[in-house]
Amino acid sequence: MTAAIAAGRRLFPRGYADFGYQLLIWFGFLAAYQVARGVADRDPTRAFANGWRVIDVEQRLAGLGELTLQGWTQSSRVLETLVSWTYWNSEFTVIGLALLWVYFRRNGAFLRFRNTILLANVLGLIGYVFLPTAPPRLFTSMGFTDTLSQFGGLNHGSGLVELASNPYAAMPSLHAADALIVGVILASVVRHPVWKALWLLWPAWVWFAVMATGNHFWLDVVAGIVLAVISLAIVYRARFKSAIASLL
Repeated sequence: MTAAIAAGRRLFPRGYADFGYQLLIWFGFLAAYQVARGVADRDPTRAFANGWRVIDVEQRLAGLGELTLQGWTQSSRVLETLVSWTYWNSEFTVIGLALLWVYFRRNGAFLRFRNTILLANVLGLIGYVFLPTAPPRLFTSMGFTDTLSQFGGLNHGSGLVELASNPYAAMPSLHAADALIVGVILASVVRHPVWKALWLLWPAWVWFAVMATGNHFWLDVVAGIVLAVISLAIVYRARFKSAIASLL
């Protein structure tokens, strides 16, 4: 028993109990979030109306650049595969692994990292409730396609994916928000310059992937970026204040 306790102290920065507590928080949140997201609003009429509004605004501002991105992606099977796997793994897989790594290797940064992710996702869920929005892939008349439909078990109509997801949760893009949070935080805690550069590039790659797969409009991505900045500012407000004060 003594040896097990000593091993736990070596492996877990705050001991077994704290690690179990963090797992309970995270998986409890994931379960509650997926249920809430799935039932938040499945009103197709309202979601499509909001989607058409997004299309109208984009056309007025800069056009539907997502169609160009889809064209590039579909011209290469390798690129199509990469963006599809990025879309599905950038959320829970990458975030989960990033949280674990920070917990074990940079524990002092863990709590604020975790809280920023949780805050952004709670705020995003509020957006889904009040602004359900159909994603580009459902607007086939505009030329959009569902890139993921080419990848069997990854497609939106398959088993657990359909059960756990809300098809009208495009605005804001939590893929965009979470990628920015992960990229910024990981870049700030890793030490090697190459890893810092890769993590700083990660958000841009995810933004490209979610648009290229037809899952988000660029306005969804912009909204996700704003959401991430707000969440970071709230959680790290003390650090931001001291940084600003040092500049004055």
